[in-house]
Amino acid sequence: MGGTLEYLSALLGGSGGHGHEKTKKRKQLQTVELKVRMDCEGCELKVKSALSSMKGVESVEINRKQQKVTVVGYVEAGKVLKKAQSTGKKAEIWPYVPYSLVSQPYVAGTYDKRAPPGYVRSAEPGYVPSVQQQQQLGRPHDHLTDMFNDENPNSCSVM
Repeated sequence: MGGTLEYLSALLGGSGGHGHEKTKKRKQLQTVELKVRMDCEGCELKVKSALSSMKGVESVEINRKQQKVTVVGYVEAGKVLKKAQSTGKKAEIWPYVPYSLVSQPYVAGTYDKRAPPGYVRSAEPGYVPSVQQQQQLGRPHDHLTDMFNDENPNSCSVM
């Protein structure tokens, strides 16, 4: 009878006389998408079995052609990523979004030739390209205006 009273007390929010009890925060059902480098069926099986063994995982779907793993369950993205990396495979959170969701898909930082068909790399609204990407981009319109500028020592002198 004492166990039943403690159980009901814990359900109703009472401490039941035990100060060390913690209330668990229930995790939400979520979908975690990862990009995992898999070359063969063995790699695929290894990743699937590792992720399926995690507590709270409802399903694991793998698309080897896209190198994409989708995990659905009561899990945290960081823990799923670490578990996938523990298999020895290179893994990261799925970095791509559908092509149709991006306003400028060919801007440096979003276009990725390794992306699966119909996808581009996701870039946050406040995305700022790295210095190296900015140098690769260059500024072609400035180059054209400077071509005939009198202050440019390498300018064209037509006239």
